[in-house]
Parts: sequence; C-alpha cells; structure tokens
Amino acid sequence: MSTLIAAENLGHAYNDEWLFKNLTLGIQTGQRVALVGINGAGKSTLLKLLAERFNPLEGKIVKNKSVRIGFLDQEPSFPAGYSISDFIFSLENKQQQLIKEYEEIIEDPNPDEKTLNRLYEELSEHNAWEYEHEIKTILSRMGINHLQQKIDTLSGGQKKRIALAKLLIEDPDIYVLDEPTNHLDIDTIEWLEKLLTSGNKTILLVTHDRYFLDNVCNTIVELDRGKIYNYSGNYAYFLEKKSEREAADESTFHKNKNLLKKELEWMRRMPQARGTKSQARIDAFYDLDNKTKQRSDNQNITLNVKMSRQGNKILELDHVGQTFDDKKIINDFTYTFKRADRIGLAGKNGTGKSTLLNIITGYLTPGKGKVSTGETTVYGYYKQGGLAFNEKERVIDIVKSEAEYIKMADGQTISASQLLTLFLFPPKKQHGMVEKLSGGEKKRLHLMKVLMLNPNFLILDEPTNDLDIDTLNVLEEFLENFPGVLILVSHDRYLLDKMSDQLFIMEGNGEVNIYNGNYSEYRLSLDAAKEKNDIKVVKNKSTTETAVPKKLTYAEQKELDELETKIAIIEKEIDDLTASLLAIDSSNYQEIQNVSLTIETLNKTMEHTMERWVELSDKVN
Repeated sequence: MSTLIAAENLGHAYNDEWLFKNLTLGIQTGQRVALVGINGAGKSTLLKLLAERFNPLEGKIVKNKSVRIGFLDQEPSFPAGYSISDFIFSLENKQQQLIKEYEEIIEDPNPDEKTLNRLYEELSEHNAWEYEHEIKTILSRMGINHLQQKIDTLSGGQKKRIALAKLLIEDPDIYVLDEPTNHLDIDTIEWLEKLLTSGNKTILLVTHDRYFLDNVCNTIVELDRGKIYNYSGNYAYFLEKKSEREAADESTFHKNKNLLKKELEWMRRMPQARGTKSQARIDAFYDLDNKTKQRSDNQNITLNVKMSRQGNKILELDHVGQTFDDKKIINDFTYTFKRADRIGLAGKNGTGKSTLLNIITGYLTPGKGKVSTGETTVYGYYKQGGLAFNEKERVIDIVKSEAEYIKMADGQTISASQLLTLFLFPPKKQHGMVEKLSGGEKKRLHLMKVLMLNPNFLILDEPTNDLDIDTLNVLEEFLENFPGVLILVSHDRYLLDKMSDQLFIMEGNGEVNIYNGNYSEYRLSLDAAKEKNDIKVVKNKSTTETAVPKKLTYAEQKELDELETKIAIIEKEIDDLTASLLAIDSSNYQEIQNVSLTIETLNKTMEHTMERWVELSDKVN
C-alpha cells in the first residue's frame, strides 16, 4: 500500500494554546481511518489541515499533486447566491454539465422537445446515462429534489447533505469527513456505510456513531493531549488497547510523582553553585514536572443531577392531530405516558418528529385533540439546533444565569463552577469566552443547562451530534439510571438500541405506530416481513392462499454454483493469510498491518458473498 497523504511534525495552536506539536501521521491507500478524541482535542483542526484548508503553524502536509481530496466540513459554507444545481455540478466536468442541463429541463412541466432530444443524444454520446443514474441515486438518498432552490434558503441539515452529496458524486482519492452522519436518517446512514465500504476507498473521518465507525473503519487513530496513538482494528479493539495504555500511563504517572517529590526535595536544598551535572538534573526536574502537570488525572463527567418528584399523571395525548399546508403530519394519535417510559422516536427526515416533540412540550398547540400534562411534570428538552449562546459571554456566567448553586441527586449542593468542573470545563475555560469553545463543548454546555432544570421528563433530540464518544459513554450511563420518562430522537442506532425499549415510528403519512422493542429488533422484524413478502401468494378458486416459493432462473442457478466455488476460495485465502500472520515477526508492524487489512477485506467480501448465497439458496428450499 502506498501513502496518499502524510502529516510531518505538525503543530497548530488556537488562542495561544497548542492543540498538538510534532505530530506525524500517514494515510495509506485503502485505509479507512476513524479519528477519535475528546471535544477540544483538535480533531476537526487536524482534518482541515490534512484537507489543506489552511496551513499549519509548524510542520507540513505531504502528498502527490495528483491526489484529489474531498473534504466534508462539520458546518459547510457555500458561495452566496448559488442554487443546489450550481454547487453540485462541476463546470470542468462535461458529463456533469450535460446531466445538470438534463435535470433542469425535466423539472420544467413543458420541456422543449428539441433541447430534450439533443440532450438524449449527447448523454448517450458521452456515455453519461449510468453516471446520471448514480448522481440521481445519491441526490435522492440525500433528499435533494429541487435543484433550482437557493442554498441560502436551506437549513443547516440540508446544507450538510448537499455538501456530502457533491463529495460522493466527485468520488475523490481521499474522503475526509467531519461527522458525516449528522442530519442523516438511519436508512441513509446504512446506505452510506455500504457505499463507503465498496471498492477500495481511502477514508479519514470523525464520527460519534459507533455502529457506523465499526462498520466502515479498519483503523482507529486517537488524538489525546496532543499525541497520536494508532490502532489497527475496530472500535472494540481500540477500547481494549486504550485501556491497557491508560493502565500503563497510570503506573508511569505515579512513579513520576514519587520521583518528582524526591527531586523537589533536592531542588530545595541544592547549593547555589551550579555545575554541569546539577544543571542537567535541574533540566530533568522541570521536564518531569511538566509531564506530571500535563496529565488529566483521568477526569470523568459525573451526571448525577437531582430529578424532580413525579406524580401519577405524567402526560396524556388524546386523539392528537396536526396538519401543515393540507399535509397530514400526525393523524389521530393517542398515548398515555407511564413512569420510566423509554421511547425512541424513529422515522425519516421530514416525517414530523420535531412536530410531535413540540406538541408534547407545549411549544405547539395541536390542530386536533387534547394534550393533558401532569402538575409535577418537569420537561428537560435538548433541542437539535442547540442554544443561541452569546459568543462574547463567559462560560461560567451562562451557567450562573440559571443558578448559582445546583442540587445533586445525593442531596449535596454544589456551585456553578464545581458543576462546570464535573462537566470537564476547567477553570481556564469557565472564565473564557463561549467563542473559544469547540462545537462539541458548546453541545456539552447545552446538555448541562438542560439537566440543571432537574427534569423528570427528558427529551433528547439528536444529542449525539458533535459530542465526543467519551462524553456519550457517560451520558449513556446517566440515562441508564435516569428514573424519569425518556424520549430519544437519534440517528445513532447504538444509542437507540441501548436506551429505548419502545418506539414511536413516524411513517410519513401522518400515522404514528408503536413498536415494543428497540431499533435493531424493529429492523429485524421489517426484514422478516420483507422476506415473507418475497414469497409469491397465489389465490385458488376457493380464495385460500397458497405459498409458492420462487424458482431460480438459469442465470441465478449458474450464479449460485459459482458462489459456492467462490466461498471455498475465499475461505482458503483467509486461512492461509491467518497462518502467515502468525509467522510474521512482531516487530514488522507494516507487514502485520497489510496482512490484517487484506484479511478484513476478504471477510467483508465473504460476508456479502454469503448474503447473496443465502438469498439464492432460500429460493430453492
């Protein structure tokens, strides 16, 4: 494998504070790398440096001039006045310009036939019909339909999807993606996973979505306190090795502290005359002191805020309905909330999830039906859009505007500053301006303000966007022990599976269906229903139904025979490579990594091959 792009001795700082120094990293062809680390560690900055969005203060980025980098920013920007069509289709690409003209003319209810015929001929001449189908599939998956719409009029989520669509259409040599799953529904995320793992794509991404991370990436790179740690494997492997490294760091830290104590005593009684040996020891002391100060003592966020008392009556929705512009968003929905309800709200973008939440919380009065809220119900509503913070305000003042002191679950009362410290905002950040916080840190501050209200009915609308995985793990621990009602809207399938035992499914036609189970169980039930529908049903004269299995065509039977041979070949290749892996010298990291990646690619191929084999075999049985 060749290295497509590399960072050499990279260093960058913001607000007079170094994010990292002397950082070296290489991305090789076919690697799919996830960059992980806490909010504020510099992940987005590193992505932008590698995507050549700006130059580092120290070091350099090395790549071949012909290597094309596609960069998806966390919050993309667009040229003023551009339509979706202007942005999506490249002026330098003849095929794309023909497709653009074709897509624009077919949106016209009365297209000019002469122009349409000319486009048909030119698209055929440039072999662009297959490309047109690919582009249309991507745009459709991203929910992009009206190409003449001005980008300035769109929401942040729509803009993110447009930027991702353009990148997928361009198919660069390296995909650099900052939170690609934000603002996508689950169906689209699963489609994106398959697209990114097809072929031999090279990817560097930041994501909080653990299922997406595990399904797409084969290498984890951790950015921790300005240093890079590489792990060749999936997220579970990374967690195991990270735990081992932290245990070793803990041991080293305590040894350093003990040594520092002895050296400090020596420094205090050291004579004024300083020889060469003394100076070397003094330098070593300051180096050791610096290393010890840099350690964060494994701080964790502790979410144990008090919950308000909850009465017998919580919330009742009685035949609720809502219509916008003659379109039914919610049609006759009834539900009585019970204590400890844990509900996942699922459905594609635009099916009415936010509308239902606004009705529940009283921000919107339903067009029909009645909403009856219990006297003791206290809402905590974490909104997807976040809070509009005053960027010039100090972090601690934002918290103090809610309360100077906060009561915790154990009865203890703590100050606003102490609460901020629990949420990993050290004194320097507490007294700094909001504008200096990263996107994830602002989301963490928003979450903190919601929990300060001591809610007993918690609504989290896409809480995972821009939060680091460490914070999410702690949030999950809090939610597992939260005794109140929880409604969770999230495209994070891992979080939905772990936190909900019931789903409200927004079908998009106004219907809200209730499913008892988590998201994975729901998807399995859909797959089972789909499989059942694959059996043709033939009605006889007495109107009874008889299941008739589909028969294989000649081509399918031929494919099935070939698949059995292919499976045997792949199995042997995997066995041979696994045996060779054991024989490689442990110091030869590069060869171990190459063989491991080949095995992983073969396993993916085997998985897809087996899926097709099962599909065809089921038709025979």
